[in-house]
This record gives sequence, structure tokens and C-alpha cells, in this order.
Amino acid sequence: MRSRHHAVMFLATGFYVGRVPFAPGTLGSLVAFPVVFLLACLRWPMATAAVLLLIAAAVWIAGRAERQLGSRDPGAVVIDEIAGMCVTLLAIPLSFATGVAGFLLFRLFDIVKPPPIRQLDRRLQGGWGIVMDDVAAGIAANIVLRIGIWIWS
Repeated sequence: MRSRHHAVMFLATGFYVGRVPFAPGTLGSLVAFPVVFLLACLRWPMATAAVLLLIAAAVWIAGRAERQLGSRDPGAVVIDEIAGMCVTLLAIPLSFATGVAGFLLFRLFDIVKPPPIRQLDRRLQGGWGIVMDDVAAGIAANIVLRIGIWIWS
């Protein structure tokens, strides 16, 4: 049982990056880049399936971590940022420029939480509440990034 607790916290905190006392969400978003690079090697249907599995796992892990830590949406949990960044860069031609732009757009949407992202954050509970606002921020960032790529290409 104790090893499962440690495994959940290890994954929920993005390999303990979420335990860093400053900007855990930003650092957690950066932890996503190795996963994003792996996803970029897959064709988009397989990458999409992998991201959906990641989101499902993130919901479960975040919910368990929230219960273990005894607080609602704890800042140390950054698996939601990892999932959100994967959504942001899903099926986007990966380059340094798109990586940086996607990161900045995701952080903007995740921090500002414009509607309907804010409503998801407020209405959903447990792992769903922790993860789905970041998934929505990732969707918004992905759309804006696609528009930017279309305009500048």
C-alpha cells in the first residue's frame, strides 16, 4: 500500500517537480516536453489515443493524490499540466517555435482561465476538476496555435 502511495505521488507531482516551492505549474508544463516529443513520433490517430489514455490516467492519479494530500486541487499535483501540454501540442508540427508558443499559450490559458475553462475548474470535483480545466486550456491553446501557424505560413 505504501509503495502505491509513493507511485501515485511520484506521477502526480511530475516526478516530484511539483514539490518545488516556486512555479510548480510552470515547471510541470516543462516536464511534459519529453512526452510531447514521443507523441510527435506517432501518427496523429495513435498520438490522440495516447493522449486520451494519459488524460484518463491523470484524472485517476490526480484524484488519488488529492485524497492522499487532503486538500482540493493541491499545487504540487502537476500531472494536469502535463496532460494539458500534451493536448496543446497534439498533432502540431513540432519545432522550437511551436513548442515555445504552445507552452506560452497553454500557461496563459491555464493561469487566466477564461470561460468556459473557469467554469470547469469550479464545477468539477476530484481528479476531473484538477485535470479537465487544463485539458480545456490545452484545447484553447491548440486552436490558437493552429490559427497562428496558418496565418504565418
